[in-house]
Amino acid sequence: MIDLRSDTVTRPDAAMRQAMMDADVGDDVYGEDPTINALEARVASLLGHEAGIFCPSGSMTNMLGVAALVAPGWELIAESQAHVLRAEAGGHAALAGVTSRTWVSPDGTFTAADALALMSRPRGYHQVGTAAIAVENTHNFGGGRIADIDELRTLRRETAAAGVAVHMDGARLLNACAATGISAEEYGRQADTVSLCLSKGLGAPVGSVLVGSADVIEKTRLLRKRYGGAMRQAGILAAAGLYALDNHVAGLADDNAHARQLADALAAAREGIVDPATVETNIVFLDVSHLPVDAEQFAAQAAERSVRVSVMGENSVRLVTHRDVSPEQIDTAAEVLTSLV
Repeated sequence: MIDLRSDTVTRPDAAMRQAMMDADVGDDVYGEDPTINALEARVASLLGHEAGIFCPSGSMTNMLGVAALVAPGWELIAESQAHVLRAEAGGHAALAGVTSRTWVSPDGTFTAADALALMSRPRGYHQVGTAAIAVENTHNFGGGRIADIDELRTLRRETAAAGVAVHMDGARLLNACAATGISAEEYGRQADTVSLCLSKGLGAPVGSVLVGSADVIEKTRLLRKRYGGAMRQAGILAAAGLYALDNHVAGLADDNAHARQLADALAAAREGIVDPATVETNIVFLDVSHLPVDAEQFAAQAAERSVRVSVMGENSVRLVTHRDVSPEQIDTAAEVLTSLV
């Protein structure tokens, strides 16, 4: 089975498993796990920040980052399809009392003007003020689109002047780096807090790191405990993240190229199903509205031919390339999928 549902399906290889077995561990609640400490410092440095905190999931690092920046009753604004609002079980509202408003980006791209137009300072006790803006880079439900660095710089400049914070959901940020050549540090400096996931394209089995200032990260350690995310000898998990950063980053460029290969093949087979120019990283969205089947039926037909894809709506299908899909399997998937369109 060729699994293109998500890059979360990757499995640790033998070398990563060995690194996990060999990890030096301690009690992280006491700050005594050397492997976790090393991972947190490594990711903080990578993204140009002072400190980091290791968590079980990207949803938790997003919730911690937002909760550290947005007091209960204050407002977070984000794009309408942002993961923080659409795919984290309402945690920001349920656990942190955060309110939200959204702007709409039809093609998944980011412009600072869209976010800044919504930014609001409270006028009187009855109005909610904007405390933070969330940007997703790359934008999952936006088709893996990359947030333009100049737009991010503009957002950073204008929000800083207004006293509004920025959180970057950088779950797949290193895919953007691979596509643009812009450093993770340069992207990271455009936000107060940044979340980097280790269990997607990087291929670790679990984990995400949130970075920010030392004061903000210290605040999130209390929040992590409150949310039930404090761990003990979790260096065996952090070791997978360190191994991935050492060995799997270069492969992200291949994942991006494989996504474009699929998009090119499908676009050639059926007009209107995908615009390859919109495929910037490792995510491809297909519009099956012009086919005689809906997305559920398309996915079922693909699965019958040993290719698994995600259904994202009545007429929307998502393909995600990753390190566990070989070049030969990409060729096979392209043959299967083009036969269905």
